[in-house]
Amino acid sequence: MSLFDTTPPGETQSAGVDKKRPLAERMRPRTLDDYVGQEHILGPGKPLRQQIERDQLTSLILWGPPGVGKTTLAQIIARMTRCEFILFSAVLSGIKEIKAVMADAEKVRRMGRRTILFIDEIHRFNKAQQDAFLPYVERGDIILIGATTENPSFEVISALLSRSRVYALRALTAEEIVELLRRALPEVGVEASDDLLQQIAIYANGDARTAYNTLEAAVAASDGGKLGERAVQDAIQRKTLLYDKSGEEHFNLISALHKSVRSSDADAALYWLARMLEAGEDRLYIARRLIRMAIEDISLTDPRALEQAVAAMQAVHFLGIPEGDLALAQAAIYLAVAPKSDAAYRALGEVTKDVQETMAEPVPMHLRNAPTGLMKAWGYGEGYQHAHKFEDGLTTMECLPPSLAGRRYYVPSDRGLEKRIGERMDEIRRAKKKD
Repeated sequence: MSLFDTTPPGETQSAGVDKKRPLAERMRPRTLDDYVGQEHILGPGKPLRQQIERDQLTSLILWGPPGVGKTTLAQIIARMTRCEFILFSAVLSGIKEIKAVMADAEKVRRMGRRTILFIDEIHRFNKAQQDAFLPYVERGDIILIGATTENPSFEVISALLSRSRVYALRALTAEEIVELLRRALPEVGVEASDDLLQQIAIYANGDARTAYNTLEAAVAASDGGKLGERAVQDAIQRKTLLYDKSGEEHFNLISALHKSVRSSDADAALYWLARMLEAGEDRLYIARRLIRMAIEDISLTDPRALEQAVAAMQAVHFLGIPEGDLALAQAAIYLAVAPKSDAAYRALGEVTKDVQETMAEPVPMHLRNAPTGLMKAWGYGEGYQHAHKFEDGLTTMECLPPSLAGRRYYVPSDRGLEKRIGERMDEIRRAKKKD
């Protein structure tokens, strides 16, 4: 028995069954002209559109958030290029299933027909499973189209990436989702104002599937042929945010929070913080990152920044959710408005570079302790100047190894407390030079 679905992509066996399918499935476009969004790769003259229209298709990786049309696009490509279409789920399939499908695809190729193998969530395949596709892609038995919500650079093996073109799909705009919802209104048999469609679109957060599901739920709760605001509000219980605590969006959002704090933009910092909180991020992870910001971007310009960040971490641990979220917000605001300096961060980097690239010289004798008489006789501690025995506690003793004597690593900024620290360091240098 063939593993191929003989039903053309996007079609169903009968209209009666079709009406029982989810609205998102029923509304799948069948042509590129009906496809909404992704103009940056599918607009007139764009590379992917030209590949499809000229039937010069190669293996593809479609990378983008959920509900932006990755599966739909693959089906349209198969229809326009007259290829066999196999939908393969990385969640449900293993090596055994891969080999069975590949054998079928090879038979079809010998009959002069091409096969598009669409792998949903390709990032869920491990390295061995992804390797299994390589010989079939090499021989041209299949045209591989992989869909992933994760960055392919991290989740797809390099050998497969080198044989594929990667196209990044974007989240749909609210206007694009409103357009899709308008098209769906006759299908669900209701009328709706643009304001209500806009509410659904904002709730969907760039995900067309979520928008269709919400519309269906709202229609089911409506009386008559007009969509009511109450029905929409009941369907929209809480905005669903794209977030994967182990995926790229996790790192994108924490990067946005960090850069907003570094840029002294308290409002943006609060926004990105709220995005992470609403998506269910681990509060202690956020607290750890705030502590890092205090050390890396503020440091000694305001030493209290670290105190605030550590206190926020303790408050989160002690209070939990939601009260602890206020402590995180307070710390984010404090860090954002604090004076900034990465002088200590850069200083450690310079020191580390010297440690790695220069010879590890012995500790100078005058800096060594002499706990025994024999060690003292060998010269341990000879020449050591005890700071408390000198006026102002300043000595002329060099504490770096001879080859690095005089090196300056920490160069304070002229912002916040670091300005005073810099003045004090200059004062110390002048006093030592005078002595």
